[in-house]
Amino acid sequence: MVLPRASNAKGRHLKPFAYIAARNVDDAVALLAEHRCSARILAGGTDLLADLKTAADVPGILIDISRVGELMGIAVNDDGLRIGALVTHSELMASALIRDTFPALADAAHSIGAVQTRNLGTIGGNLMSAVPSMDSGPTLVALDAEVTVASSAARRRLPLGELFVGPRKTSLGADELLLDIVIPKQNLGKPASFQKFGLRKGQALALVNAAASFDRGAGRFVEPRIALGAVAPTVIRAPAAEAYLAGRAISREAMAEAGRIASTEAKPISDFRASAGYRRDLIAVLVRRALESASALARAQPKEAVA
Repeated sequence: MVLPRASNAKGRHLKPFAYIAARNVDDAVALLAEHRCSARILAGGTDLLADLKTAADVPGILIDISRVGELMGIAVNDDGLRIGALVTHSELMASALIRDTFPALADAAHSIGAVQTRNLGTIGGNLMSAVPSMDSGPTLVALDAEVTVASSAARRRLPLGELFVGPRKTSLGADELLLDIVIPKQNLGKPASFQKFGLRKGQALALVNAAASFDRGAGRFVEPRIALGAVAPTVIRAPAAEAYLAGRAISREAMAEAGRIASTEAKPISDFRASAGYRRDLIAVLVRRALESASALARAQPKEAVA
């Protein structure tokens, strides 16, 4: 199907482009392989349709994957907790499984845009946008999440952090499709917290967001993870802060020091919304809060096996 001519936000006519609804994953990746750089994926459309209004160039074809069942659903399997790429932010918020195992994911989903955006926008689309301030990325990175990617030749799995290579740029090839996100089975129930600071309470891009997770072992930090957004070209880990915490007794002082160390590992910029120095101060505060919240969750709900 070729869509009729339309005008973008500047009143210029858009070049006509084709539209096709993929029947399944194999169909979608075959279309991507055929059209490659001229194709764009349409899922929730909250980012893509906005981009089309202002883009100088438009795709040759839109491949609609919004009805592909294999990309839907939230479930625990042999690998861990699987979240389909088409799962919406509202579905994450409503899922009892998510609320019971990783409430931080529901918190992150709740911070994304307005209710209309959360109803349409997908977790896969949010990750594939690769914007540094994304809200879905830090918690998943802090939980060692992996993503499954398909091409017409094969399927592969890679750590989520390796998906991001720069602002609005991922490591996926033009013929590859994101299928799902998997939190490893050993991390099921691992206490985690997401924290965000924006210029207003709702519908705001993060000045800084942060997530933290760790297991408690005899009152000490075990396998701590700290992830940051909006403070570097991609979502990043804070390895020096993690190394400081590992094996250390859990205390407010240790959490505060980890926040300070994390603030030195980021590369925030100054822009019209905030200075780099202000963002560094926020990192220290939000990392401390994320660790404190994860610790409180660990005390209230000790890690248990998930059937």
